[in-house]
Amino acid sequence: MSDFIYLASQSPRRQELLKQIGVRYEMLLPRPGEDAEGIEIPFPQEKARDYVKRVTLAKASLALARWKKTGLPWVPILCADTTVSLPNSADGEILGKPIDANDARRILEMLSGKTHEVLTAVALINNPEDVPNCVVQISEVEFTYLSSEQINSYIASEEPFGKAGAYGIQGNAGAFISKITGSYSGIMGLPLYETAQLLDHARITRI
Repeated sequence: MSDFIYLASQSPRRQELLKQIGVRYEMLLPRPGEDAEGIEIPFPQEKARDYVKRVTLAKASLALARWKKTGLPWVPILCADTTVSLPNSADGEILGKPIDANDARRILEMLSGKTHEVLTAVALINNPEDVPNCVVQISEVEFTYLSSEQINSYIASEEPFGKAGAYGIQGNAGAFISKITGSYSGIMGLPLYETAQLLDHARITRI
């Protein structure tokens, strides 16, 4: 039993969501020289579910190696990754973080007027010798048609950057979404139901 965890994620949204369900955490962030971004490059023809699970487990492996170098006491480590998928798209089904404004525009134009999937994988390492417990939550999000003016204005806000699919549901893009099926918190980046199940199984105390 533990009254806190290590969080191996820089996402402020995941931090907010853990606080929402009363989970205490300490950050276990990448060290200089770690190739944290390289593991997020999709393999050719890789399916979105396979991709998000692979990346999350790779993050968990890096986080465990990071912990071993710290000398810190052991508590469970939580990792997560989120991706956006447009199944059956000719341009590829995995839509990651935009690299620039043109890429953000390309992604938002692809999502405009369509239903896409948001997949978030969550992994918890209960003990250093254990295989991480990992779950994948999938939600469907329906976008309204976006005009060029709406897309340009949204890109100018800089909100698309650093977010899979070039948008955040908790921000201005919430006005683009006509329907969701699944988990709002999962679309934000950490499905709370599934995460709580993992934490409760590991006997993590929640406030």
